Amino acid sequence: MSRRRTSTLVFGVLTVVAAAVCIRLGMWQLDRLTQRRAQNAIVLARGTMPVVSVSTLQGVDTVDSHWRRVHVRGVADYAGEVVHATRSQAGSPGVHLLTPVRPLDGAWGDTAVLVLRGFVYSPDGRTFDRNTARESDTLDLDALVLAFPAHKPGMVQMQTATRAVRLLDRDTIAALTGAPLAPFLLLALGDTAMYDIVKAARVPPPSPSEGPHQSYAMQWFGFALVFLVGFVAFTWGPGRSSGGTSTEDEAGRDMGGLGNAQNEQTARTPND
Repeated sequence: MSRRRTSTLVFGVLTVVAAAVCIRLGMWQLDRLTQRRAQNAIVLARGTMPVVSVSTLQGVDTVDSHWRRVHVRGVADYAGEVVHATRSQAGSPGVHLLTPVRPLDGAWGDTAVLVLRGFVYSPDGRTFDRNTARESDTLDLDALVLAFPAHKPGMVQMQTATRAVRLLDRDTIAALTGAPLAPFLLLALGDTAMYDIVKAARVPPPSPSEGPHQSYAMQWFGFALVFLVGFVAFTWGPGRSSGGTSTEDEAGRDMGGLGNAQNEQTARTPND
C-alpha cells in the first residue's frame, strides 16, 4: 500500500471516530432534553395542585412531594440560621438565607423545616448584617418543596465564614442548626425584587425552560457533518485522481514528454 493511501486510510479512521463521538454527544443532549421535558411536565402538573399544609408531607417520599406548593406557619429560629454562600441574583453577589422553622401545629415535633427564606446582598458573598435581614418571629408563607441535592464529596462548610456552607448538604446544615431537619427544603415564595439590599428578597423558583440541550445537540451533529464532508472533500476533491495522483504530477509528465519529443526532433535535423 502506498504512503498516500495509508495516510488517507488513517485520516478516514480518525474522521469516523471523531464523527461518532460528536453524534454520541448529540444523542446525549437529546436524552437530557427528554428528561428536562419530563421534569417540566411534573413541575407544571404539581403547580396546579391545591396548596396543602407542610404538616401533610410527613411520611411522604420527596420524589412525590418535590415541586409541591405548601403553606407553612411557624416560629423562625434565627439563631440557628445558616447561609448558602456565594450566590447571585439580578447580577448582584450575596447569600441565601436558610432558616429553620418549627411549625406551630406541632406536627413535626422537634424536627425543623428548613426554609430558603431569601437572598441578601453581600459584596464578598459571605458576610452581611444578620439582624437587619430578619423578618418577624412567626413566619406565615407559601413555599415550594425542593429536594435536597445528592451528597457531593468535598468541603461543605466554609472555613472563611461562620455558619456558611458551599453546598446544600442536609447533614452538615442540621449539625450547624442544632436540630434535626425534615427531608426536604422549602423555597419561600413572594416578591423577588430587591427594594432594600439589607433586607431579604425572595429567590425566584426554578424556570421550567427546556434549557440549551436542543441547540447543543444540533451543534454536535453539525460538527460530525463537518468532519465527514471534510474527509470527502479531502479524498475526492480537485487535485486527486482515481489513482491517487495529482493533476500537477500529470502535467509534469506531459511537459516532460513534450520536451523529449522536441529533443528528438532537434537530433534528426541536420546542422546548417
